Amino acid sequence: MIRAQAPGKLFIAGEYAVVEPGEPSVLVAVDRHITVEVEPAELHGSISSDQYGRTPLLWTRDDGVVVLDQDHAPYDYVLSAIGTVDQLAAERGIPPLFCDIRITSELDDVSGRKFGLGSSAAVTVATVRALDRLYGLELTPLQLFKVALIATVRVSPKASGGDVAASAFGGWIAYSAPDRARLRAAADAAGVQVLLDREWPGLSVRRLPAPEGLRLLVGWTGQPASTERLVGSVQHRKPASESRYREFLADSRTAVERLIAALEEQDAAATLQAIRAARAALGDLARHAGLQIETPALTALCDIATAAGAAAKSSGAGGGDCGIVLAPSSADVHRMLTEWERNDIRHLDLKVQDAQGAIDEQ
Repeated sequence: MIRAQAPGKLFIAGEYAVVEPGEPSVLVAVDRHITVEVEPAELHGSISSDQYGRTPLLWTRDDGVVVLDQDHAPYDYVLSAIGTVDQLAAERGIPPLFCDIRITSELDDVSGRKFGLGSSAAVTVATVRALDRLYGLELTPLQLFKVALIATVRVSPKASGGDVAASAFGGWIAYSAPDRARLRAAADAAGVQVLLDREWPGLSVRRLPAPEGLRLLVGWTGQPASTERLVGSVQHRKPASESRYREFLADSRTAVERLIAALEEQDAAATLQAIRAARAALGDLARHAGLQIETPALTALCDIATAAGAAAKSSGAGGGDCGIVLAPSSADVHRMLTEWERNDIRHLDLKVQDAQGAIDEQ
């Protein structure tokens, strides 16, 4: 049996802006994982998950296209990962293989509600990682990320890939995205192997040091959010308010670049200021786009943390899910957690997942 894991993620800063090629963001991988177990099979494969019932669903190939024996959307990313690895293997002259895939997740609570930790990215990375070993492709870390990103944008063209990068590389990272529309078209036209050998304009992934003297805490509102819907709403409204959107991109870029510099210089005060500036930029975007990025619960989470002497903001697309806090040693964390509990905000006991190997040079 082949067993592979990939961690969940949290956006620290740069949400929404990161969907534009070249715009910077900061993310961390967290120490909760999706695990994919793969065993070779014949004639057909199967997929099962503890999230969607234990009965395996069969998958096969129809004229080279990977298909389930019935429609089951939660496995779209797994099927795309299988299909993308199939394509790469064929380009290398390796015949297709069947396998049984078993998925287990730590990225949701006991009732099955997702925490907003990037389960789609994690399952894609873990599946590609397992299939890489099954096929003996010997992908480098950067190549594995690229395959996982191609598989992701084939399902969700607007996805930035930041969550994929965090799941693939672990630790604290600075990330900016390539043009995914061109990437998707090129993968279909020229093939996956050709893309692995090319430089991807706009793509940047580099490691960042963890902030010294600051504690990362995560609160969960219990409200699910749809990243694709919220990001899609901003992109749909963009032409009507192009100048304000450009202002948001500039504000976000400034905040993220200051955050990256502060982390690299281990400047705790500047790190906290950058987090507050990133929150303000998202607040301006929400007002101008008519969106609720900070729900009342997320606002309470952030305001309670601020009153306790920390810096806080929503994480990811907002609209529910998680908020992140960076707290100096002087912050009254006990008071913050007590107030969170009174406001039905759950503290998630998460730590940053260790970095996983070197990031290849682009």
